[in-house]
Amino acid sequence: MSDPTYTPPKVWTWDKGNGGEWASINRPVSGATHDKELPRGEHPLQLYSLGTPNGQKVTILLEELLAAGVVEAEYDAWLINIGEGDQFGSGFVSVNPNSKIPALLDYSADKPVRIFESGAILLYLAEKFGKFVPASYPERAECLSWLMWQMSTAPLIGGGFGHFYAYAPEKFEYPINRYAMETKRILDVADKRLGESRYLAGSEYSIADIAAYGWFGGFVRGDAYGDAATFLDVASYENLMRWGEEVGARTAVQRGRIVNRNGEGMVRERHSAADIDIVLKA
Repeated sequence: MSDPTYTPPKVWTWDKGNGGEWASINRPVSGATHDKELPRGEHPLQLYSLGTPNGQKVTILLEELLAAGVVEAEYDAWLINIGEGDQFGSGFVSVNPNSKIPALLDYSADKPVRIFESGAILLYLAEKFGKFVPASYPERAECLSWLMWQMSTAPLIGGGFGHFYAYAPEKFEYPINRYAMETKRILDVADKRLGESRYLAGSEYSIADIAAYGWFGGFVRGDAYGDAATFLDVASYENLMRWGEEVGARTAVQRGRIVNRNGEGMVRERHSAADIDIVLKA
């Protein structure tokens, strides 16, 4: 049987009960819904995030910087519970008017610097500390191109495939097929590129790999959207699997991807290396 058809009204109106798992927090307007100040720790870098694929990008980079000896990259990571609407608090909205995690405040200068959107945060930190982004062209152009490529693909994988495959209140063939096709095309782009070079931007590990691993890592590990890795036959992308297993084996990646997450083996908040050490040694 084909999917039921829908005739859009002349003017769309918001139905609060429609939207599946996230219906209680999604809304068609921006801005704060309540007053709530953000906490602040002792380090210059204050991260407000959640360990989603986008959130993991920043904590992985911060852990990579610390592993590389950049002591100035010490940070406090505060959990923003998007399921409870923390992203609509006045403090968070003042850092990111788009109410999406992650968001970063840098207090290292005279005037605090706010940075929002995961790709912007990665580039800011990489440039600030001179690590994980090439300084000269054409290598820099290649890295930035793959970084922006990842940013452009995330909505198709998450808001498209992930939503209709795992989160929508009902499963329909058309949107699942539509976004499965696009996700597999994206995986194929990465697989072909990684057949040419060790990492996305070339021979050196960079923020392009960190950004992509936030999303592709779950497929490689087999823990994205339930059993989506089987549905999409991710194992058939051999170059992507090789890269994902190599990146996933990095100590800093393993540390960064458990930050700002609830549950056993996870770190709800991170204020020092010991917060992660305790969990990993348990």
